Amino acid sequence: MSEFLDLTKNLTSIKGIGPRRQEILNQHGIFTYLDLLTYFPRRYLDRNFTKDIILKQGESITVLGSVSDSYIVHGRKSRLIVGFKTLNNERINLVFFRGVNFFQKVFSNDKKLVVSGKLEYFKGFQIIHPEYEILNDSTSDENIHAGRIIPLYPSTEALKEEGLDSKGFRKIMFQILEQGKIKENLPEKFIKKRKLLSRDHSFRTIHFPELMESVTPVRRRFAYEEFYYFQRLLLYKQRERNKVQRLLWPLPESKTRNDLEKNLPFELTDDQKLAVKTVLSQTKSDTPSAFLLQGDVGSGKTITALLIALHYIDNQIQVVFLAPTEILARQHYQTIYKFMGNLPFLGIELLLGGENKKQRLEKITRIRNGESNIIIGTHSLLQPDVEFSDLGLVIIDEQHKFGVDQREIIRSKGKNPDILAMTATPIPRTLCLTLYGDLTLINIKTKPKGRKPIDTRWYKEDRRAGVYNSIRKYVSSGRQCYIVYPLVEESEKLDLESCTQGYESLRLGVFPEFSVGLLHGKMKSSEKDLVMEKFKKGEIQILVTTTVVEVGVDVPNATILVVEHADRFGISQLHQLRGRVGRSDIESYCILMTGDFLSDDAIDRIQALVASNDGYFLSEKDLTIRGPGELLGVKQSGLPEFKIADLVHDRDLLDEAKEDASSVPLGDVLDETELTMRFSEGKFLFAN
Repeated sequence: MSEFLDLTKNLTSIKGIGPRRQEILNQHGIFTYLDLLTYFPRRYLDRNFTKDIILKQGESITVLGSVSDSYIVHGRKSRLIVGFKTLNNERINLVFFRGVNFFQKVFSNDKKLVVSGKLEYFKGFQIIHPEYEILNDSTSDENIHAGRIIPLYPSTEALKEEGLDSKGFRKIMFQILEQGKIKENLPEKFIKKRKLLSRDHSFRTIHFPELMESVTPVRRRFAYEEFYYFQRLLLYKQRERNKVQRLLWPLPESKTRNDLEKNLPFELTDDQKLAVKTVLSQTKSDTPSAFLLQGDVGSGKTITALLIALHYIDNQIQVVFLAPTEILARQHYQTIYKFMGNLPFLGIELLLGGENKKQRLEKITRIRNGESNIIIGTHSLLQPDVEFSDLGLVIIDEQHKFGVDQREIIRSKGKNPDILAMTATPIPRTLCLTLYGDLTLINIKTKPKGRKPIDTRWYKEDRRAGVYNSIRKYVSSGRQCYIVYPLVEESEKLDLESCTQGYESLRLGVFPEFSVGLLHGKMKSSEKDLVMEKFKKGEIQILVTTTVVEVGVDVPNATILVVEHADRFGISQLHQLRGRVGRSDIESYCILMTGDFLSDDAIDRIQALVASNDGYFLSEKDLTIRGPGELLGVKQSGLPEFKIADLVHDRDLLDEAKEDASSVPLGDVLDETELTMRFSEGKFLFAN
């Protein structure tokens, strides 16, 4: 054994990996020894042979033996019977109902196998569709494939075709680990402090454990390692950003902001006032500030952001509002215009995609010349032709819907501007620590005075007639209603009624006496704008829609929301949809409609919505049920795809790693280990 193994070595030096195998592994993100060693097992199988075997019905066994014969039994359902003889000469029939032709070729006579499964009895002992592996004659094969706890690795058809199933991966892992020891990459003091196992021992144990129980502390060691280096990377990014000094912009009392606050038709909540104060207190230094403003649906984030923005504008500094959809961008534009109507004209610009060239050129010229101070738009603001005169504050709404690169593009258009990221999807504390460790977290939890909790109810199909009668009653009294469908077009896979079909049925058969409108994402922008304008004016009484109304649409007179096939939505999405009502002092209702048969997870989600209006509680529940990647969308959120760490179950470990990472000075540059930490399309890469 050499002293330390070079984990940066490429795969060609591994026996058995030729050009074709290398190509397939590369396609799966595996390029080096380290990539292979961090291709962790998905689970383990105890293949310690059952000692002094006495065959007993109902027991799970692992035995070594060989194939004695095989034949197909024809009947209502054909099946393959493979005769398997144990070393004690006991016969067990291996039964295959699926893949009969394939398995008939696999199990030729005298092939040596290790077989695992549950014993059943039918005209003799049998195991239906057992776990199995074919062994070679070499002793080393038995040592790593049988008679021990063996790892099972994730695989794909492409990998299996090249012999890279679990057995193939075990051979490669064994070969690498035989070549040398693995160098430690964590500070010794933290290994002792957190009682972590060594890196060399951990790699050997996670791939070839002696006992099932030994995997848990090894997994903990690697989870800590991922969290530790990710936190170091966050600290590094924060420091590098702070190195680029901006112009010192003292933001004194803003006359425009004071005037607006005095003229508001409502009183700001304490949380809103504190949010404004917190941001302004941190923007008086010459290093850029970055904040995450979390506010539950209807908590008043937009007016809070506008009050902050006016301090910049009064200093002749441009502000950008970046929104993920045209509907939300227009909503911001209209809201800001409404609030600023009685104040001096401040140069409010709305820049969207699909505008004619002349109109777009006029807008980007005003932006470049500094005539426009508040610029609101979608991804169109990221285009190279959009340049700013003096951009000092970037407000990103529903920021987790923008990729990391997109956020960097808009930042790079200013002179190291301050960032105010906003989200109406409360993000659990664990994710905030991980994703936004370099942002100051600000919460707006209290809702404006007079808002009543939304009455949320869950009904099945047998209550539909009653739901329609309630809608008829409230709409007749002057209220408006949303009816939300999960799809735009018919889907054979999910067999759900589409939005367009539902619209026709409701318009013609259920509510012919009312004005029913249709809104979905495949409509042209001009069509969507027209529908929303009619709904806001009350010309449309019932709006049939998809999740295009999930965020940003504000119609106080809409007090009823019906969600069809509610079991198909996640908790956060349902909570966002629910936020379209309850935007006034009038009692509002959210009706969740489902079929009769739901999964346990769907029942959990819906019961959580019925029980609570608290977005923070619901986000924690959602994280537990769905996990972080699905909750936020790994690539869009910038969340690293940790290979082994789990943001739900390893919360305490994350806190420990963050504390330790923060206690070690970064130095002038990251050390060699830390420099290997980086992102590639949202994927976390282990440190060497």
